Amino acid sequence: MSDIRVASRYAKSLIELAEEKNLVDQVNADMQLFIQVVSQNRDFKLLLQNPIVKSDKKLAIINGVFKGKVQELTLAFFNLIARKNREAVLETVATSFQEQYRTLQGIQTAEVVSAAPLTPALRDELGKKLVAQTGKRIELIERVDPSLIGGFVLRVGDKQIDSSVRNSLRKLRNQFKDNPYINKL
Repeated sequence: MSDIRVASRYAKSLIELAEEKNLVDQVNADMQLFIQVVSQNRDFKLLLQNPIVKSDKKLAIINGVFKGKVQELTLAFFNLIARKNREAVLETVATSFQEQYRTLQGIQTAEVVSAAPLTPALRDELGKKLVAQTGKRIELIERVDPSLIGGFVLRVGDKQIDSSVRNSLRKLRNQFKDNPYINKL
């Protein structure tokens, strides 16, 4: 079974258990902490993926790093994963948990790439329009890409709106390639 499918099932089980115990927000914060630790510490990530290191050693390190910083439910979940020798999928489980949490809370992630940083007024206006269209709360991720020249590229789910100058120039160049005034023999 693929790691993504396994991770999704573990995350679903954890989110359901957290819902039963009314700890969804706390477990979500724990998963954010786990993702942050893994992304900032390459050695820890490699340790989790290393098949040579035994599970009890990995579990001891996980407990040493996270004990007292996360909920007991999260720590018990980490112990369960370690007993099943699935430490390598913990990062994917945490990411899948975050996605399922957003879905549960009705949060939609939107990414906007612009040529210059957005002003607070523009950010608020964009957020309001996205909430009106999607009917969900919006988590806006902003990036700056000067190669766009001007305008923006907005991605919400599987939809993309490209209103950049770079895209307009590309379209114009393609139209000039298909020049209707040249007689084709």
